[in-house]
Amino acid sequence: MASPRLTQLGRRERQIVEAVLQLGRASVADVRNRIEDPPSYSSVRAMMRILEDKGYLRHEQDGPRYVYLPMGAPEKAKRSALRDVVQTLFDGSTSQAVAALIETSDSRMDDAELDKLQELIRLARRQGR
Repeated sequence: MASPRLTQLGRRERQIVEAVLQLGRASVADVRNRIEDPPSYSSVRAMMRILEDKGYLRHEQDGPRYVYLPMGAPEKAKRSALRDVVQTLFDGSTSQAVAALIETSDSRMDDAELDKLQELIRLARRQGR
């Protein structure tokens, strides 16, 4: 199956997938606690089953409940979700996305974080990205 894209999902579906990505593994109750103004438990459960059918989530049995996990490697899923956000909200501009993250951050970046960003920029220049 081709890698599914978050931009193909509705708002609620995207919120659910993003919650599972952030948590790594999540029950229906975990997802409901994570999203703003959540629909009923049964609605979230039904949407998670649909997202599983669409290839965005998978589940494991954990005692009497299902625990949902993102399909594929979590890092790959995070990169795909971030790529979708950059494309959708920043017209594909990585620099605008990074600037927005830096400008809206509630905490100061320490020297190690700034050095890491500089190194990533140098690497991107060398690779022609």
